[in-house]
Amino acid sequence: MDISVVIPLYNEEESLPELFAWIERVMHAHNFSYEVIFIDDGSTDKSWQLIEQLANQSKHAKGIQFRRNYGKSPGLHCGFNKAIGDVVITMDADLQDSPDEIPELYRMIKEDGYDLVSGWKQKRYDPLSKTIPTKLFNATARAFSGIQLNDFNCGLKAYKNTVIKNIEVYNDMHRYIPYLAQIEGFNKIGEKIVQHQSRKYGSTKFGLERFFNGYLDLITLWFTSKFGKKPMHFFGLLGTLMFTIGFIALCIVAGTKFIALAEGTPRHLITDSPYFYVSLTSMLMGTQLFLTGFLGELISRNAPTRNHYKIQSEI
Repeated sequence: MDISVVIPLYNEEESLPELFAWIERVMHAHNFSYEVIFIDDGSTDKSWQLIEQLANQSKHAKGIQFRRNYGKSPGLHCGFNKAIGDVVITMDADLQDSPDEIPELYRMIKEDGYDLVSGWKQKRYDPLSKTIPTKLFNATARAFSGIQLNDFNCGLKAYKNTVIKNIEVYNDMHRYIPYLAQIEGFNKIGEKIVQHQSRKYGSTKFGLERFFNGYLDLITLWFTSKFGKKPMHFFGLLGTLMFTIGFIALCIVAGTKFIALAEGTPRHLITDSPYFYVSLTSMLMGTQLFLTGFLGELISRNAPTRNHYKIQSEI
């Protein structure tokens, strides 16, 4: 099969028939073999009934229904597990992503050899309250990941099937699928300017909290990718540094006291100095950080996946 289109959705009953008809027109015009996988993320409207109708009318429509609302990342995870197309396209169900972009995205994967192609909504029909945080978010994501994409959060993306079968999308990590792919060794990541359309039905399901959560997820992903299998390299180094600084500071405080005693100069008790407690706290924190790294190393070494490596080919 040429293409799998994976569409996570939540309460999008108005747009589903129009979206599926649009996808069908594009696929038939280019003679693609395809499937469209709708993932109903616990909708409370008639979205699932419409998906069932589409599945009864067309062999190309498939669906997954969640018992409750889990989020976009779990929806993509389940859709990726089911997708069998050589190229997997993801898009939102609100008609803001244009299916007319599918042929070129497919060509960039198959002919240009990209592992992943991300859409870039260069001209957006969103309010400033959404576009400005988006720009800041994308700048931060570029700095942390080193991937020069302008729109990490664009729902319109294309992947080789091998990419989506080798990454795990969880929590709200759908924003960082390019970063997840890079961590797994898929480094040929491209970008395509895509058409962004104003929302035709309903309202957005995302609030400003997604940007705050996005930053936290980015820090988590960065840390686990850098130190997930080598926690001692982070905690051990930081702990050793703090302990050393605290020990040197304590030696200075004690040394000044001994010099004063040797010279017969009146001097306050060591415990009266605030520097004594600062140095002691630094040594205690350093010891705790070092032990944290040590325990993390023990856990990592006993993890069942410690020697699981992604093999590209074998002769």
